[in-house]
Amino acid sequence: MAETGFRKWIIVVTVVLSAIIELIDTTIVNVSLPQMMGNLGATLDEIAWVVTAYVFANVIVLPMSAWLSGVLGRRNYFVGSIVLFTIASFFCGNANGIWELVLFRFVQGAAGGGLMATAQSILVETFPPEELAMATGLFGLGVVVGPTIGPTLGGWITDNFSWPWIFYVNLPIGALATVMSLMFIRDAAQQRRVAAIDWLGILLLVVGIGSLQIVLDRGERDDWFAAPYITVLTILAAVGIVAFIWWELRAEHPVVDLRVLKNRTVAVGTVFTFFHGFGLASSQFIFPVFIQHLLGFSPFQSGLLMFPSSFTAGLLMPVIAYIVRRGFPPQPLIIAGFLTFFGFTWGLSQSSMVSGQWDFFWPLILRGFGMSLLFVPVTTLLLTGLSPRETHQVTGLTNMTRQLGSSFGVALTATFVQYRIWAHRQDLLRYLTPFDFAFRQRLRLIIHGLMAQGSSFPEAQRQAYAAMEGTLTQQTYLLTYMDAFRIIGVAMLCCMPLLVLFRRRSGPVAMAAMH
Repeated sequence: MAETGFRKWIIVVTVVLSAIIELIDTTIVNVSLPQMMGNLGATLDEIAWVVTAYVFANVIVLPMSAWLSGVLGRRNYFVGSIVLFTIASFFCGNANGIWELVLFRFVQGAAGGGLMATAQSILVETFPPEELAMATGLFGLGVVVGPTIGPTLGGWITDNFSWPWIFYVNLPIGALATVMSLMFIRDAAQQRRVAAIDWLGILLLVVGIGSLQIVLDRGERDDWFAAPYITVLTILAAVGIVAFIWWELRAEHPVVDLRVLKNRTVAVGTVFTFFHGFGLASSQFIFPVFIQHLLGFSPFQSGLLMFPSSFTAGLLMPVIAYIVRRGFPPQPLIIAGFLTFFGFTWGLSQSSMVSGQWDFFWPLILRGFGMSLLFVPVTTLLLTGLSPRETHQVTGLTNMTRQLGSSFGVALTATFVQYRIWAHRQDLLRYLTPFDFAFRQRLRLIIHGLMAQGSSFPEAQRQAYAAMEGTLTQQTYLLTYMDAFRIIGVAMLCCMPLLVLFRRRSGPVAMAAMH
């Protein structure tokens, strides 16, 4: 049931606030991991589970959120998720050991998964059908802004306080969101209660999607199939996902109603959501690595550099929502989004070792434009014409797909970087031989310069070779990161032809029939 006046906007604040803190927590811990390792006496492999456990639980619960809402009631489930998320945040900050922290991060991720999908469905029902684009635009604020400001906020808190405070900051926000939810959010109209529990579907979901998420999160770190457990989990993921799809299409009361994908627009929109997550996460992953690793930016500085991009996206989403609501076709906006995002990646692929913050400013602004132009029109097309029950199913499914797209983006980008580092190094080494005139000249100049400063010939020769090795490494990484930016942009462009599969709609987005 659509809300009006003050109640509508207080629900918007409550829901968007809840979604943002959930998404911030997907990335806020990343910059604090070294401090956690020291305080908890954890190894690098152990501390990685702090991130993996959260995403693992998140991606499992997301598609189940519609079913859990049917069991518990949507309002109860949403409030319960906020309360559980807040309590888990307290125990994360209070953890005395690494595995205690991993356990409560898992609980926090499970609560966050339920919070995220339910928040979007609440927003969609809070606005009347003709304002669906505005609802998706507001939800998009959390999707784009949350993960971007997470590392910046985490770095600032860790530098000025200590790592437990990255969890404690959730406590007052969670308490406020709980009170506001109890006061203003109502249960879904004509909500259907679940008649039976699909235990087999839950088991197959945990095995299939859970195994896939662990493979994506830890595969590159452990050299993929060189690690036996990655091979085993890959087989489990393949078998589990196929069995899950087969069973859910046959079950009378499925935990995830995959029949909604028979709607062509929903199916195509889900694919676009995957690529949205892919582009958002891969660019957020590779750009900070590039400027911190090669150009010497601190984590906090890199976060500040990303802020204008998120701010641009936040400003544009309501504008794009208004344009879509007035009847402008979403397809041209989506095309513009892909082209703009490609412009962002192409601009960064022209970087050099002397690039500064102003060289990155406009490409990052283009990223904000691109993400806005993709999220609002795609989500509006995807949710248009769905019943409330279908909306809840689709929001859970697409949020899981976006999370998987993010995981694929980070995993594939990291693997691509490792491969291209080796390839570029081998290519550049062909020019660093005693038979190359330019190399001999450069080496001779460095040696003479060092000897002029007082170094002996053997010492100057050793230092000269070390300097050439440093230059080789810098150029290898620079070429690799430039390739990564280009391949991310090309990957996004490659899914543009799928636009022809969307069913065309004309006129203003005013579909009262969707209810």
